[in-house]
Amino acid sequence: MPEELSESDRRADRGLLARDRRRAKKSADQDGADSDTADAGASETGEAGNGAASGGSEADPNESGVAKTDLVNLRLWAHHLRKRVPWELRRKDSDTVVDGATAGAKSDGPAAATAAEGTEDTAPASDEATRSTAAAEATENTADEVSEEGGGGLIRRRDRVDQADPVTDVKAREREAGVDALFPFGRPGRPLTRNHPFVFGFYGALGVLAAYMLVQAFTNARSVIILIVVALFLAVGLNPGVEALERVGVSRRWSVLLVFLALVGFFVGFGFAIVPPLSEQTTAIIHNLTSGHGYLEQLQNNPKLQDLDKRYHLLEKARSALESKDLGTRAANGVVGVGQVVVSGVFSVLTVLILTLYFLSSLPSITGFMYRLAPRSRRARVALLGDEILARIGGYVAGNLLISLIAGVMAYIFLLIVGVPYALALALLVAITDLIPLVGATIGAVFVTGLSFFSGLWVGIATAIYFVIYQQVENYIVQPRVMKRSVDVQPAVTIIAALIGGALLGVIGALLAIPAAAAVALILREVVMPRQEES
Repeated sequence: MPEELSESDRRADRGLLARDRRRAKKSADQDGADSDTADAGASETGEAGNGAASGGSEADPNESGVAKTDLVNLRLWAHHLRKRVPWELRRKDSDTVVDGATAGAKSDGPAAATAAEGTEDTAPASDEATRSTAAAEATENTADEVSEEGGGGLIRRRDRVDQADPVTDVKAREREAGVDALFPFGRPGRPLTRNHPFVFGFYGALGVLAAYMLVQAFTNARSVIILIVVALFLAVGLNPGVEALERVGVSRRWSVLLVFLALVGFFVGFGFAIVPPLSEQTTAIIHNLTSGHGYLEQLQNNPKLQDLDKRYHLLEKARSALESKDLGTRAANGVVGVGQVVVSGVFSVLTVLILTLYFLSSLPSITGFMYRLAPRSRRARVALLGDEILARIGGYVAGNLLISLIAGVMAYIFLLIVGVPYALALALLVAITDLIPLVGATIGAVFVTGLSFFSGLWVGIATAIYFVIYQQVENYIVQPRVMKRSVDVQPAVTIIAALIGGALLGVIGALLAIPAAAAVALILREVVMPRQEES
């Protein structure tokens, strides 16, 4: 047999019923007293209409009070059912609770019906009692929809029984998500609230963890990331050439191919120009060092070096080191190390070239994807600023290539005039080192000047004078005119950016620092400063 309500619950219910009956009776007595006072005042005025009106049918206050009392009882039972049934239905004796509550509701029902038959004035109260009874019956019907699952009760609403579960039903999932042609994966919902302290703390901890993981990933994949950045930098720098060919009428595919072939041709030409003379010079130096009438023999005949050799035996130590058996092992180890460096360099160059080709061909798609990450209301301005930043990076790369080309051509002409051997290879070396900001031109000039002294003392002096004069012309005439329209950065900012970039990433950092400084300067001038003026 199922258990019934406990005695404490029954006493609580009876106490609630008694309290509500007292309140209803007090309200009914107050309404009756107000009615008697109004009738007495009307009789004293002596108006004729009051007598006729008092002769009509009047509602009994006590009868209205009884109806209100029964109405309160019905309301109480309906509230009692709505409040207690869900908690009681979790027990195994849910049927007993529902039957007892329903029986209590029906026991008070005839009293409300009797009170409603008294007069016409109590009709609204009877209607409200009927609605309360219907609410109680609806609660009872809801209680009937109980199924035992796992020993506990589960209330299933009728309006949810026939609905499909979007977790298991694909059609229901698409219907509730609002899938259409514009939103193939459903319409975006409302943003989640982030005002709760727990949510704020969770997002903060998640952000710190993500930042730490990003730093670790960047540290571990630093070499690969540098290659990707260099390739993207080259793609952005070569994009103005592609756009120039497109304006002529060449399709973007053929424009990318032509520009890429020109880049590959430059690297291949540099390799063919620099490798043979470098190999010949290395072989000649080794032969002169080890031959009987080479550099060591000439140094022995020098009076100053003979005096030093008598004191410290420098030449004898040098000859013994060159003729020792360990020289071959050390040379082999050096060759292996140089070979590893060469293989790594070739692999890096090929990787950069391939990535540059892909980035250059899909640059409009990449920029479009990045612009779509911005909010719709600010997307147009972000696109304009992004296009300007890309244009400045491209202008910087194009201008730097032009300056390096001028330096290489001028060096080649001068070296041919003075008769320095391997003028083409040395000119290409000057052009490549000139790409490095601040110190690149000086490095190339010192290296070429040192090699030119092997062709003669006056040739070396003339080469040194040439590079000193040319660097002044380049720094104060050529470079300002070329870079003024492309970068638009103050010289002090350029120097500071190049120093910081070189300290962080070496030569690559120095190359990337100046266009990065130009982008930051543009954002500060166009975004930050206008907001400061408005505040």
